[in-house]
Amino acid sequence: MTLAGKRTIVTGASRGIGRAIALRLAAEGARVVLTARDAAALAEARETIRAAGGEAYPMALDLRLPEAPAHLAAFALEVLGGIDIVVNNAGATKRGDFEALTEEDWRDGFALKFFGAVCLTRAAWPHLKKSRGSVLFISGIGGRTPGAQFAIGGSVNAALLSLTKALAEAGLADGIRVNAINPGTIRTARFEKRLETLARQRGLRSAEAEAAFVRDAGVTRIGEPEDVAALAAFVLGPEGSLFHGAILDLDGGATKTL
Repeated sequence: MTLAGKRTIVTGASRGIGRAIALRLAAEGARVVLTARDAAALAEARETIRAAGGEAYPMALDLRLPEAPAHLAAFALEVLGGIDIVVNNAGATKRGDFEALTEEDWRDGFALKFFGAVCLTRAAWPHLKKSRGSVLFISGIGGRTPGAQFAIGGSVNAALLSLTKALAEAGLADGIRVNAINPGTIRTARFEKRLETLARQRGLRSAEAEAAFVRDAGVTRIGEPEDVAALAAFVLGPEGSLFHGAILDLDGGATKTL
């Protein structure tokens, strides 16, 4: 149990990548605060962790609200007694043509995934200094390889990658490690909807549509949430202690640039 006793916050922990990360870190011994907007899904994740012998504390809130990040950090301090790890995973952004995306779409895209992460990290930073802890951003390969349909997400992810490098330098003096993981295409509910659309457009069965997606994208396979969770556990654990300011592409070869 490489993270035994580590006091951890995981955002966006109700489903997909965030849920997988929370379950994996708890399995490695971390004591985890789970947060997202879906209280019922958080409760289910908590029970899954507890049934496996882990420790989890859910808090349903919206990190887009100005007071929410500080409230979450205070809750973590109350139930855990300190903060060792913050995993900033929450946030989805809208895809679409540039002219069709509204100003509100852009504001909302940055509100949770970027500003929510910034404000939570700021609230947790003094406590991470005390524990010589870690911050991990779950960004995305769109920040390094922009696309026309992913203008908002690519911009948000690029901002997170820049923030990772800036906070890594600050972390040298404060004893805090800061890193980022860039997942590629992961089998989440959002991907399943995209796959359904592709299958319908091309008249394919689901397995055929996935094979076509993999071929067209030039990747080895579709990733699973557990793939991201395994890398997160490694980076945050003792074997990953040399990672600092690292931006790790976990994408099956989708990123072709240096």
